[in-house]
Amino acid sequence: MTSAASPRLADLDAAALTAGYAAGTLTPSEVAEDVIARVEAREPELNAFYLFDAAQVRADAAASTQRWAAGTQLSEFDGVPVTVKENIARAGQPKPSGTAIPNPPVPAQNAPTTDRLLEAGAVIIGSTTMPDWGMLSSGVSSLHGLTRGGLNPAHTSGGSSAGAGAAAAAGYGPFHVGTDIGGSIRLPGSWQGLTALKPSEGLIPLDVPYTGRAAGPLTRTAADAIRLMSIVARPDARDYLTRAYPAMDWSTEPLSPAGMRVAVQLDAGSGIPVEPETRAAIERAAALFAEAGAEVVPLAPFIAPEVLDGIVNYWRSRSWADYEALSEAERAVVLPFIAEWCGAGASFTAAETVRGRSMMDEMARLTRAATEPFDLVLSPVTPVAAFAAEDPMPLTDPLVTMGHISFTAPYNMSGQPAVSVGAGIQADGRTIGLQIASHIGTDDMLLRVAAWFETVRGAEASVDWSLLP
Repeated sequence: MTSAASPRLADLDAAALTAGYAAGTLTPSEVAEDVIARVEAREPELNAFYLFDAAQVRADAAASTQRWAAGTQLSEFDGVPVTVKENIARAGQPKPSGTAIPNPPVPAQNAPTTDRLLEAGAVIIGSTTMPDWGMLSSGVSSLHGLTRGGLNPAHTSGGSSAGAGAAAAAGYGPFHVGTDIGGSIRLPGSWQGLTALKPSEGLIPLDVPYTGRAAGPLTRTAADAIRLMSIVARPDARDYLTRAYPAMDWSTEPLSPAGMRVAVQLDAGSGIPVEPETRAAIERAAALFAEAGAEVVPLAPFIAPEVLDGIVNYWRSRSWADYEALSEAERAVVLPFIAEWCGAGASFTAAETVRGRSMMDEMARLTRAATEPFDLVLSPVTPVAAFAAEDPMPLTDPLVTMGHISFTAPYNMSGQPAVSVGAGIQADGRTIGLQIASHIGTDDMLLRVAAWFETVRGAEASVDWSLLP
C-alpha cells in the first residue's frame, strides 16, 4: 500500500505535477502511465469510465512531454490528467447521457469546457459515467450498470456526476469535471470526501445551458479545484446564460473567515431530516469558523416543501416529454426507476407543469433573499450519508420527492456558488460534506475559504488518500 511519504504519480496534485514537468524530473508520459495503471486496476470494480482509450491517452501525454522538452507548453497545466463527464461534449465521441437507448448523439464540436482543457494541454483520460439523463443521485445506469464509490465500492459514488466522483476519489489524476442541476457535483463530493464546486451561473460556459445547470470541478483538494477553475472559468459565446464576471483571482492561498458574517442552516425546511452525525459535523465546522473570528448566526429554513416538490415535478414533466418521444423499443431500455419516476409527469396538466416551473424562480428569489445578509452560508450538503451502490436514490420510491437535495438545489436555482468540502467521517467510515455558499461572482473567495477549512478541520474529518489502493 502506498505510503503518505511517497505518493504515486497518479496521486500528486496539479502543482506537484507541473513543478516536476518544469524541473524535468517528471514527464506527462510517466504520469499518464501511472494513471492508466490505476484505471486498469480499479475500473473492473468501480466502472467510472464510459470512454477510456489508453492508446490515445499515451499519444496525448507524449505530445505534452515533447512540448515541455521544447519549452512550448500550452499552459502551466499542460500534461495534467483530467476526466470529463460523458454529457460534456467531445467532438466525434457519442454522448448517451447514461441511457442504453441506441444511436446516441455524436457532437460535431467540443463543449466549451473541453476546448479550454485542450487549449491548456491537459490530457483527457476519458469520459466519466452518469445515470440515465442525469436524474439520479447515484451511479445506476441502464447503459453502464453500476458505478461504485472510489472510497468504498459498497457505497454509492453519488450522482449524477457518478464517474467523476469515483475517478477523483480513486485517484485517476487530479482534475475532474462534472455537471450539476440540483446537487450532482456536490453529492458525489460529500459522499466521497472531495472538494466539489457548483460555480456561479454561467461562470463555466456550457453548450447546453438551462436554468440551474452548471459544470464544475471535483477534486481531492480546494487548491486543485482552484487550479481547474483557472482553466475552464472563461467566457464563451455559446452559453447564453453567461455574464461578464469581473476577473477572479484564482489564488490557492487559504483565506480565513475572520470578520465575515456567516450563517449556519441545519434545517432546510423540506426533504429528509438531517442525520445526527451529519448535524454534529456541521456544528463542529461552524465552531471552527467562530473560533477564527467569524460572526456565526443561525439561519432558519427558507424553502417550503411545496417549492422543492414543484421543481421535482417539473423535472418529471420534462423527462416525460423526452420519454414519450421514444419508440416502444427505446423505452424498454430506459432504467425502470427512471421510467416510473418520469411517468408521474404524464398526468400533470399544462397548468401544473407551468406552476412547477415557476417554483424554480420562487426558489431563486427565496434563496437570494435569505442569504443576502451573509458573506457565507454553512449547511450540510445532504441530510444523509452514502447509501448502497445498488440503490438509485436515498429514498428508493420513485414517486416520492428528491428529499436529499433540499440543501443543494436552492443554489442551483439562485445561481450562487456552493462548494462541498469534507467535514467529518462517521464511525462506519462514511464521509460528511460541509456546504459553503456565497454570493454570485465570489467563487474565488469561496474556494479560498474552503482551502482554509481544509487546514483546520483536523485529520479526523479528512480522507487519508494514501490508504487507497
